[in-house]
Amino acid sequence: MQEMMQNVVRILEAVQLKWEQFQSWTDFSRLHLSNKLAIFGVGYNTRWKDDVRYYYAEISSQVPLGKRLREYFNPEKPEGRLVMTKVQKMNWKNVYYKYLEITISEARCLELHMVVDWIPIAHSRAAGGNVVHYLLPGGIPKSPGLYAVGYEEPEVEPRSPRMECGGRILSRSSLRSDSSSPSGNSTVKVESENLVDHLPKIHYCYLGIAEDRTLQQCLFQHFQSSSKSQGGINGFLAENCNVQQGTSPKSIYIKFVEVERDFLSAGSLVECLEKAVGYPLKFNL
Repeated sequence: MQEMMQNVVRILEAVQLKWEQFQSWTDFSRLHLSNKLAIFGVGYNTRWKDDVRYYYAEISSQVPLGKRLREYFNPEKPEGRLVMTKVQKMNWKNVYYKYLEITISEARCLELHMVVDWIPIAHSRAAGGNVVHYLLPGGIPKSPGLYAVGYEEPEVEPRSPRMECGGRILSRSSLRSDSSSPSGNSTVKVESENLVDHLPKIHYCYLGIAEDRTLQQCLFQHFQSSSKSQGGINGFLAENCNVQQGTSPKSIYIKFVEVERDFLSAGSLVECLEKAVGYPLKFNL
């Protein structure tokens, strides 16, 4: 929970929102927050230090923002009782809030980053060959949604499973290979590694929106492409399949989340993810 809150704070700071001092409930009724989804933070200052510090932050993606703020500013609620006690005892001087309204699809995009685990893509290579084939896992939904592609960067120091990687890594042994994915010759050697013990830094390079097609169709198209001249994410993945003898391709990962088709066209999804991860996505131009 603490790590999730730190991620939300980083997003709020990245979009440079101003703190609003809590005065009364008329503030919230004026802002018409009853049915909005948002990223929000609650802060405070003291008589000794005027700078506002974060007390709490979250993505209100299931409960409307107005209801969540009431829980933190209403003394009849457990969270609100704690906040108001801090003020009454002069631990705090004032209480503040800030928020950024988000769409349902943006909320799901942030969930994709902070909650959904990375899935490693296995690959196969015929003995003596210099072309590898991706083996997509089974279970990719035949429904609309969001998906991300990432690749492993060299690790400089040990890293916890949920730092900048945006989620843990699933073991390849927990995934089954999809029989409809490309596999090259029938006699192949599957190159694998223990990805549970090794915790690499995974760099996002592409966010896809499966709106007109399913998540499965979109991912199969990317990983079945064999033309490097296509450019973009397809060209990157195709080029990664051509390796010299004794070398291995970059380790590639995917993650995905289902989203209702009607919601996918709302919001600025690529910009949302770029703010969350802190860098531009190379193949989302």
